[in-house]
Amino acid sequence: MSDYIVQLIVIALGSSLVSNVVLSQFLGLCPFLGVSKSVKTAAGMGGAVIFVITLASLVAGLLYGFVLEPLGITFLKTIVFILVIAALVQFVELFLKKYMKSLYKALGVFLPLITTNCAVLGVAITNVNLEYDLLTSVVNGFATSVGFAIAIIILAGIREKIAFNDIPKPFQGMPIVLVTAGLMAIAFCGFAGLI
Repeated sequence: MSDYIVQLIVIALGSSLVSNVVLSQFLGLCPFLGVSKSVKTAAGMGGAVIFVITLASLVAGLLYGFVLEPLGITFLKTIVFILVIAALVQFVELFLKKYMKSLYKALGVFLPLITTNCAVLGVAITNVNLEYDLLTSVVNGFATSVGFAIAIIILAGIREKIAFNDIPKPFQGMPIVLVTAGLMAIAFCGFAGLI
């Protein structure tokens, strides 16, 4: 295997498991906590985030490399990336509204939250700051979003099981969810020795 492919695999494993965007970097917590009530909805949100982050990584990389850098206006990267993300989320929202109405209704207000999901913007800025080439940016974006999907689906599965448990009154609702997310973050620290 060439060094470049090995580097891509290391970046993919690192972004999805070791430096999980939600459990290690604490980005994207709003949809992570808000949409993780059922596995089906969490999987839908995870799929939407995978699509948006992967495409945003591609488009942001192209815009940065072929427009912002040559024109010497790299200081506009944050504004440009936010506009790209907003446009992509609108596309996803229109697609789900037309072809997957039940998922569109289940995601509800959380679908537009992908626009303000700091994980999406964080990945685009990380790709630029680490000076990744276009393919590496897309791989990093895809792996990061897969890590988000893994985390939100695991949390949703745990929350579905917790609903049937006898939980002390002070911990019912969001407190037990936060404790669970904290324990998940500790568990994901075990992947640190992977790379």
